[in-house]
Amino acid sequence: MKKVIFTEKAPAAIGPYSQAVEVNGMVFLSGQIPVDPATGEFVEGGIAEQTERVFQNIENILAEAGLTTAQVVKTTVFLADMAMFAEMNAVYARHFEGAFPARSAVAVKALPKGALVEIECVAVR
Repeated sequence: MKKVIFTEKAPAAIGPYSQAVEVNGMVFLSGQIPVDPATGEFVEGGIAEQTERVFQNIENILAEAGLTTAQVVKTTVFLADMAMFAEMNAVYARHFEGAFPARSAVAVKALPKGALVEIECVAVR
């Protein structure tokens, strides 16, 4: 049985999807972009600021599920330009303690609303 996870501390879905879904102890988070849920707007700044906002959104959704980034086992990072990888990676590393999750990182042609970064993840209880 699946359970939909929603928090007002992360951007609401802008389409027919959920912020996260839990099934059999696994929590699947939809890709998060750097939208501030309080304003509905992107954060100011470049890739570092956008990556930080993405992680705030991820951490708020995980908290709603009773989890932290310590339970994240897989992430996928989508970048508007692979030249931003090192700066994104520095912010990314600060959000995990101990063993890092498995990860894929790819450059894509475009991201929703012109974002520079989008990150999705899977966590396990």
